Amino acid sequence: MAAHDLEQTAKALVAPGKGILAADESTGTIKKRFDSIGVESTEETRRAYRDLLFTTEGAEEFISGVILYDETIRQSSADGTPFPELLAAKGMVPGIKVDIGAKPLANAPGETITEGLDGLRERLQEYYELGARFTKWRAPISIGKDLPSEYCLWTNAHALARYAALSEEAGLVPIVEPEVLMDGDHTIERSFDVTSRALHAVFTELRDQRVHYEQMLLKPNMVLSGYDCPEQASAGEVAEQTLRCFYRHVPAAVHGIVFLSGGQSDEDATAHLNELNARGPHPWELSFSYGRALQAPALKAWGGSEDNVEAAQRAFYARAKLNGLARSGSYSPEMEKVAA
Repeated sequence: MAAHDLEQTAKALVAPGKGILAADESTGTIKKRFDSIGVESTEETRRAYRDLLFTTEGAEEFISGVILYDETIRQSSADGTPFPELLAAKGMVPGIKVDIGAKPLANAPGETITEGLDGLRERLQEYYELGARFTKWRAPISIGKDLPSEYCLWTNAHALARYAALSEEAGLVPIVEPEVLMDGDHTIERSFDVTSRALHAVFTELRDQRVHYEQMLLKPNMVLSGYDCPEQASAGEVAEQTLRCFYRHVPAAVHGIVFLSGGQSDEDATAHLNELNARGPHPWELSFSYGRALQAPALKAWGGSEDNVEAAQRAFYARAKLNGLARSGSYSPEMEKVAA
């Protein structure tokens, strides 16, 4: 695909008022989600649940693209339409998660490296033929007493850049996801420091491996207090520290930053995104690529029953709309009551 087309896809994914639905939970992760509502995780229940999300009327007003899992990109809607075709017809760009997960990093106790580079070039070609137009690779980074090590940061950054280069070569927009995990009792200052180090390593490797910034998107964590930290930063502090970090490390050539929600509540993820955009304009679009924070109300409303599909779709639409409003700093907590 021509460079122009890749850049247009990157821009489309961060179109004003829109963000990305991360529906790429692995089979193990979605089983945990289904366990929480008492639904057995089978190939058919997973298909039915994703179908519910993708066929929500009007979702395309706020959802620009959807990240799929290997199983899901090969599945179809109830009427037989392949999911990538269904999404594209609604104006939502189909994407695909291509890493195969984090594994223990050799000689680095407590740290991981994301794997999946072997055979990636061939897999990317297949995903393109199946209809994908962007990809995602996640590299989780833990914060601990002496963690992360420079070894962990740079090894993961190198793999992210190799993945991104191969994606661009295959005509797919890479979403580069270095996720500094907020599990722990660390302060927001510590989070700022580690996120800064991670972003520095990632963009150094991306440059060295000839990745075109205009043809990729960044999917990072927000700079937050550790979830067990006794002093939780306010939305204003989160915005201030996050923007300070990203202004230092993310080139303006990158069209968009699509934040992950991590372990934030639905409301917090929306409120923080809103605060970031309220302080704009910025060199990049500040958008979202949320999984659980977009899906939780819909999953709960569905409960595995066909009778609840409409209620679940209403819940999903409402959550997507609130995040769409946060893209322009137009969200307020009072809107939660109306949505409910």
